[in-house]
Amino acid sequence: MTAPLTPPHQPPHDPDWPPQPPPHHGPAGDPITGAEVVQGVVVTLVSAVAGAVLGFLWLTLAPRVLLISDGKGVYLRDSEGESAIGADGTFVLLALAFGAVAALVVFLLRRKGGVPLVLGLALGGVLGSLLAWGIGTTFGPTDDVVAHAKAVGPNVTFEAPLELNLAAAAMLAWPLAAMIVHLALTAAFGPRDPEPEPWDQPKPYTQGPGTG
Repeated sequence: MTAPLTPPHQPPHDPDWPPQPPPHHGPAGDPITGAEVVQGVVVTLVSAVAGAVLGFLWLTLAPRVLLISDGKGVYLRDSEGESAIGADGTFVLLALAFGAVAALVVFLLRRKGGVPLVLGLALGGVLGSLLAWGIGTTFGPTDDVVAHAKAVGPNVTFEAPLELNLAAAAMLAWPLAAMIVHLALTAAFGPRDPEPEPWDQPKPYTQGPGTG
């Protein structure tokens, strides 16, 4: 009898065994390029400048809180009014709309997406909201209520300064809306990764122990 050429418990050496999964390539795994960083910076700057439009819209559309003075103190003309809450609500609604529009424009111009664009939408939304807040409070009624009351005289109604009572939440409305809308658009209509190639099928083991 002769010894088996190959031990029964060990298959013959095969350079293609075991089969390896094909390499995966896709947008998510691509390195960030300098062009994408520039695009993210541009999105940040454009969003921040658009905050000026938001500020003037807020200044125009926000309901006013009316005050009145009796010569000794300043009081709300309508103590049960909801104008103060309305100013916050107007800002938030406008910011949500600006964030959604910014995300839509960025997606249409750059469907591939990328981390710099998302960061640009978020940072630009925060900067734009801060600029809008500053414009509304700067160009609105003066925040020196006492001087304003003395200037208009007693028993004369005047407007309170434009304020955000929930400033932190209002500052997050734009960036959150932008990121959520951009993520939804990318998931629904963005480019798809190519389907991975199927693994090579293992070759059948045909060589057994030798016979004498």
